[in-house]
Amino acid sequence: MSNTPPPFYHALFAGALSGVTVDVFFYPVDTLKTRLQSTQGFIKAGGFRNIYKGVGSVAFGGAPGAAAFFTTYETLKKAIPTISSFSNLPDAAVHMLAGSGGETAACLIRVPTEVVKSRQQTMAYGSVSSLKAAQLLISQEGLKGFYRGFGITVFREIPFTSVQFPLYEYLKSRVARYKGRDHARPHEGALCGTVAGAVAAGSTTPLDVIKTRTMLSKERISFATVISSVYNQGGYRAFFAGLVPRVAWISAGGAVFLGVYEVGLDVVRNQM
Repeated sequence: MSNTPPPFYHALFAGALSGVTVDVFFYPVDTLKTRLQSTQGFIKAGGFRNIYKGVGSVAFGGAPGAAAFFTTYETLKKAIPTISSFSNLPDAAVHMLAGSGGETAACLIRVPTEVVKSRQQTMAYGSVSSLKAAQLLISQEGLKGFYRGFGITVFREIPFTSVQFPLYEYLKSRVARYKGRDHARPHEGALCGTVAGAVAAGSTTPLDVIKTRTMLSKERISFATVISSVYNQGGYRAFFAGLVPRVAWISAGGAVFLGVYEVGLDVVRNQM
């Protein structure tokens, strides 16, 4: 991808393609991570059984969620430097702000599917379909139940993106400079995505644990209460539950997510 942000519809198509690809491909690892972080424990939450439980909700929300992220990210990446107050910001700061805006937009779509997915992955409603889980959720908690954990999800995603995307963009520019080109190739972007994803995933695991516990709660629960509960159940180590599958999933997922995005952009660019 060149240094010039792609047109809106290019980012829309490439983002949707990358989102559904990575969500479906790496879903089993995400299931194991969620079960490791659940309050009932890994085995009671399902263990290694039915690791694709809830994939329907993710497949439904993955494409529009990723499309919302990339269209917002690319738009803000282009717009922020044109604002007089931000004209002298370093590239890393621009990428952090653009990524934060992109994640907030994506969470409006992604959180409801995350809530349904988490309930299914941990067998909270038994072995039911995504549609049935959504019906049970709305009957028990109303529409607000779909946005349980929205605040902590945004609170997790903004630090994650603030690490991942500035590092990703920096690594891509270094690779391009080293190769003597104006941009990195898709496979090089995928490798940069792996490194950036691994660093971001490891550093934000505690926030992911808190997010998972909040979404799995069927009652309104405060941020402080969740932190206290996690610590009381396992000390500081409990905040890093699921660290290995999370880092493995997101580092590999970063390669697929960002690699497919780059390929998608090339496909659309070559067709128009």
